[in-house]
Amino acid sequence: MLAYLKSNRLAILLLTLGAALCIGSAIYIATVGLIVPIGFIAIAALILLEVWYIQNPKAVVWATLAYGFLMKVFDREVGHIPWGTIQEGVIGLGFFTLIFTWYKYDWKRIRADFFYLILAWFIISFLEIANPAHAALQGWIQEIRSAALYPLLVVTMAYILLKKNKDLDTFLLIIIVFSLIAAFNGMKQLYIHPSPGEQKFLDEGGAVTHILWGKLRVFSFFSDAGQFGASQGHIALICIIMALGPYKPWKKIALIVAGAILFWGMLISGTRGALVGLVVGGLVALLLSKNFKALLMGGIVLLAFLGFLKFTKIGDGVYQIYRLRTALDPQEASLNVRIVNQAKIRAYLADKPLGGGLGVIGDAGLKYNGDKYLSTIPPDSFWVKVWAMYGIVGFTIWFGIMMYIFGKSSGIIWKLKDPGLRVKMIALTAGFAGILFDSYGNEVINTAPSSYIVYISWVLVSLAPSFDKEIRENKLKAADAV
Repeated sequence: MLAYLKSNRLAILLLTLGAALCIGSAIYIATVGLIVPIGFIAIAALILLEVWYIQNPKAVVWATLAYGFLMKVFDREVGHIPWGTIQEGVIGLGFFTLIFTWYKYDWKRIRADFFYLILAWFIISFLEIANPAHAALQGWIQEIRSAALYPLLVVTMAYILLKKNKDLDTFLLIIIVFSLIAAFNGMKQLYIHPSPGEQKFLDEGGAVTHILWGKLRVFSFFSDAGQFGASQGHIALICIIMALGPYKPWKKIALIVAGAILFWGMLISGTRGALVGLVVGGLVALLLSKNFKALLMGGIVLLAFLGFLKFTKIGDGVYQIYRLRTALDPQEASLNVRIVNQAKIRAYLADKPLGGGLGVIGDAGLKYNGDKYLSTIPPDSFWVKVWAMYGIVGFTIWFGIMMYIFGKSSGIIWKLKDPGLRVKMIALTAGFAGILFDSYGNEVINTAPSSYIVYISWVLVSLAPSFDKEIRENKLKAADAV
């Protein structure tokens, strides 16, 4: 017992402190009120989370993923606490756990080109604090988190902690299960009724963008319908691609069913931009398959699907199909508004190659840079947002980084030997390509949970050669044992 206490003294100390805080909060509630105790409880929860991280290091990555999916549930249904800021606690606590227990890990694993590229982007983003356009410091602080800090932290942690092929399977299981839960919640939202928190979101202004022509654009427990639809399309694409892999029949059936459910989740979101992600991701998957027959047949299916939407009126009685069909209409009103807005930004940035600075456009722009011209123009796109904040110089660098990651991932996939692993990596890379192009129409790639899924996907694809080697070695060991 003494040896156990010595080896686990930190965990026991933290558990004791967490319990003391919980008891103290209960007493405080009884005598004073709720606001401060809620803070105590949050601190206690983070302490318990820290214990979990210490005992199960990979939980750092899995907790980040799970919180990315569930953050808006807590925000809408519980409230009172800055749940968005707690996101930083979940990620930051995990990162500092790795720092304080640095001796347990092989930090040479981060010596990868993907890591260096994301680090370079963080440095560029940090230097934007000195942008000559003089955007407010508060806006810079708000924006650098999702634009550069989260990618750097998540990529670093994933490289350090994810080492085995089973980590890839765990990742895929988590994102598919949580996405299905989101899909079922979305169906409940549409066909039964929204939860109290969801209804409050609609009543307090969300209905303006989420109820069109009397029809609800489903958002489930995501920030908005655009993010929900893009995420559902992303994971549906991954499921459908993997269903074509060399797996057991029951797995194929399960993946097909999951893909169909998630595809319907995409449709009920009313998010037309997700169609772009599906088409681009599908084409990428076909090209990476290096199967001419599959490429030909898949191309025919994609063209037939687009032709069905573009040149027929079949299914217009179903709102979700009608809404998706408008994505192919060049005269669609919202598309023209976006073109006008981009023309305004182009004119303003003509003599500003470094852009207007981080936090000058979008929500942070409205809140902290209301005196700046760019804050008056909705970005409606992460591509446009990067262009407005970093200028054409920064946008070129960012897009170059994205294209390098895509190209390097494709090269890695072509060299993999194990067919099952290869299909999984094709699915992740095609999903990344789809989300990247979805982000031309909405802010997706910088918003949880899609952002975390993409960052971890980058790492897993770059580690695929080691997974391939692991699989070969396991097969040899199994053969020798026979």
